[in-house]
This record gives sequence, C-alpha cells and structure tokens, in this order.
Amino acid sequence: MRERPRIGVTLATVGVDAAWWLDSARRLDEAGYAAIWAWDHFVGKGDRRVPVLEATALLAAAAAVTTRVTVGSFVMNVMNREPSVLARTAGTIHELSGGRFALGIGIGGHRREHTAYGIPFPEPPERAARLEEAISVIRALWTGGPATIDARFYSLHDAYAEPHREPPPPILVGAQSRTGVGIAARAGDGWAAEMPFFEELVSFYRESVEAAGRDVSAQRIVLGFNAGRSGEEALRDSPWVEAPGETWAEWHDRGADEVTVTARTPADIARLLHAAERW
Repeated sequence: MRERPRIGVTLATVGVDAAWWLDSARRLDEAGYAAIWAWDHFVGKGDRRVPVLEATALLAAAAAVTTRVTVGSFVMNVMNREPSVLARTAGTIHELSGGRFALGIGIGGHRREHTAYGIPFPEPPERAARLEEAISVIRALWTGGPATIDARFYSLHDAYAEPHREPPPPILVGAQSRTGVGIAARAGDGWAAEMPFFEELVSFYRESVEAAGRDVSAQRIVLGFNAGRSGEEALRDSPWVEAPGETWAEWHDRGADEVTVTARTPADIARLLHAAERW
C-alpha cells in the first residue's frame, strides 16, 4: 500500500463560524488529511466587521474532536501573545491532542489589526529579533523548567511550566524573506513556507540549515497554498482536488515535506473529501 500524500488543510478563520470549522476539521481528519491548520488573525484585512475565530481556542477544540491529524498554527504572530503565555497555551493544546500539535510562528504583517487592538507593531528587524528570542523562551518552558533567560525583549526567572510532554511540539518558522528563512534554519524545526517565496528561497533555506551545523533531513518544510478571498471558494478547479496524488508528488520532489491547501467554504470541504477517496 502506497503512502498517502502529506496534504493538510488550512481552514479559513475569517468569515466562518465555529461549528463549520470544527465539523470540517473532524471530517478531514476522518478522510485522512495530514493536518489541520489555523490562521492567527483578530480582524479581516477587508471588511473588519466580519466574524474572525481566534486561533488558539479553535486549535484546542480541534484537538478534542480529532484523533489523528496534526493540529497547528499557520502561523502565529509573535507580537500577539507574550511568548511565555503562548508556550503554556501551546503546551496545553499539545497535551489535549496527545502530542499532535505543531507551532507555526512568524513576525506578523497586519499593521491595521495591531493599531486597532493597541498591540505594538515595530519595524520588521525588531519583530524578527523578537521572533528568535521568543522561540528560545518557548523552548525553555517546554522543558518544564526551571528556566532563566535575560534577553533584550523577553525574560524568564526561575520559571517552571508543568505539565510538559516529550517530545515537545515542532516549531515551524513562517518566513518570506532571507532574514526569516535564516531564523527558521537556525532556530526552528522547519519552515512554514508559502508560494511564491518557497521557490525563491528553498535553496537558501537548505544552505542556511547546513551553515548552522544542522541536519537538513531532520528539518520539515510545510508549503502553504492560499487562494480566494473571504467567503469565496478556494478550490474550484484546483489541482489539489483534481489530481491530488500527482500534484503532491510534484511538490514533494521540489522539496516540500508536507503541503497545506486553503479551504474557505462548504463546497471546498466537499471537494477535498471527494478527492481523498481517490488517493
């Protein structure tokens, strides 16, 4: 029996309701998809009055209604949550899921959202520095402690974090620039990549992992394919539903260890479920 394609689904969190989101997660899990991912937004980029579901609450609920899939963030915004708090939240979701959680985290990029919520939004170099520090804080707490860190932005003082599970969740760094890819290579367990940045930066990522003295084969690239806008079908005539096995093989050959495709509507879910029957 051939191995199933490593295809995950990023379920839209903008303009949808929680019942649809969780039912879709459960059905995709049963159908054999590899992962369920959630965005980390508080408001939409268009009409800010549309409903937006909060990622950590969704992922905790998804951990409880699924049994097999990875549940994770694609990706958390480092500015939205103190890393020590995020470490505890993520650790609890990991526990709820029986060890199936993955943390995708990046520097964020929605300035208007930050302004609306009173969350600082420094320039990219500072956010990149915060991201690398945040990863070190999260990893320290995922050991259970005690942890002490005295850094530029974040600190811990004799901090404990129990319960903790071994192994801890993998950390995938969302990156669309050489700076971000460098952080993924040095500090992450992999890269949460997106098109077209993947094709531009995949060779640089591998070179950076090797330059950091790390094993490329031990790292994980999850490649995201986004399509459509809030409320619109994302997978009409998509190769991910028309020829999922062949499309997966193509991108796997190009260097992706896993892909995730965006689903926004009930029609998208129906197409994905039908496609899974043909694997």
